[in-house]
Amino acid sequence: MGPFVAVLATLDTKAGEAFYLRDVLAELGIPTRLVDVGLRPTELTDPDRDIPAEAVAHAAGASLADLREGTRRDRAMTEMAAGAGLLLRIWHGAGQLAGALAIGGSQGTAVAAAAMRSLPYGVPKVIVSTVASGDVRGYVGDSDVTMMFSVADLLGGPNAVTAPVLRGAAAAVAGMVAAGRPAPLDGARPLVATTAFGNTHAAVTTATDRLRAAGVDTVAFHASGACGSAMERLVAEGMFAGVLDLTTHELLGEIEPADIYAPVRPGRLTAAGERGIPQVLVPGGCEYFCFGAADTIPAHLRGRPVHHHNSQNTNVRAGAAELDRFGALFAQRANAATGPTAVLVPLKGWSEVGSPGGILHDPEANAAFVARLRADLAPHVEYGELDLSINDPRLAVEAADALLRHLPTRATATAIPIRGVT
Repeated sequence: MGPFVAVLATLDTKAGEAFYLRDVLAELGIPTRLVDVGLRPTELTDPDRDIPAEAVAHAAGASLADLREGTRRDRAMTEMAAGAGLLLRIWHGAGQLAGALAIGGSQGTAVAAAAMRSLPYGVPKVIVSTVASGDVRGYVGDSDVTMMFSVADLLGGPNAVTAPVLRGAAAAVAGMVAAGRPAPLDGARPLVATTAFGNTHAAVTTATDRLRAAGVDTVAFHASGACGSAMERLVAEGMFAGVLDLTTHELLGEIEPADIYAPVRPGRLTAAGERGIPQVLVPGGCEYFCFGAADTIPAHLRGRPVHHHNSQNTNVRAGAAELDRFGALFAQRANAATGPTAVLVPLKGWSEVGSPGGILHDPEANAAFVARLRADLAPHVEYGELDLSINDPRLAVEAADALLRHLPTRATATAIPIRGVT
């Protein structure tokens, strides 16, 4: 059998739907391998090709009987996810896995999503789920899993409502497989990661222009929790030569976990330091916490200045005590870096709404962060304060140039004009 799509399901409850996905993919010319991630063993139609639940448990170093009878259910399903993830990675490493497709309720979705998250970016990953219209952050994390809402329950095989959804999911995976992966970049130009918010957009675009003119390509990550965590993962995997971290809001989410942009995995501002690659850190978007609709603001933060970014994104001003704690954590992460690290602080504001004239402008609160940095940053960390707002082009140029001084590029950063700034 050539490269195949793994179809993950709890076959004791979703066999009809799983067989339907297999048959649709066969129509589309895509081989499949069913992977049973349930705790109750079922008879497979093709035992020479498909993977029984016992084999999935064994891959995790467990027995299905023990998981079913002697292990708390959530822990048992975690073990099944680990086993399925290991099998997926083995098949991918051997060049056998073309993609992964799963169906599930809350349990099947949790197992399949955890297994799929362990695969590299770019491998097709689709889950049809009864819970996909809710909060899927815990399932998707910082991966590129595609979630499709099943509309009706996945029960008793495909029906007039679920069959079109399932067929569409199979066709989507088949299309992803057929499209293949893009040709890799030639690697002649250094590649840098940067971080952005709408409120720091001007700084990011100016800095990106500066880097591009110097022969450096960039990939921007929205500082939305998942994106920043994905950046950390890719930095750890060696994809980038440096990081221009202009929007470090996600680290503030480690101070206030209710922030909807808290990282999906802890450890923002760590990967670049651990790899020893150059990084420039700026407190972009760090004057405020991010929540959903206005009625989701935690009680202890109500009554503060608020920016209504849109109907599903409300920004609440961070106070001096919180920014002091944030400054201590920021300095701790910067101090731990093994490579060139610079911290730049625009003293007039860290976002569009936090700069003079903005509803969240509060230099006294920001001063607590600055004082903590001055006290805690180690001597090996370059530190600079600029009497500017973050979206002033001069800040972006200074930040880009600080990174360029440590990157493998033949360009001379100070000789590159950008939008009238010299």
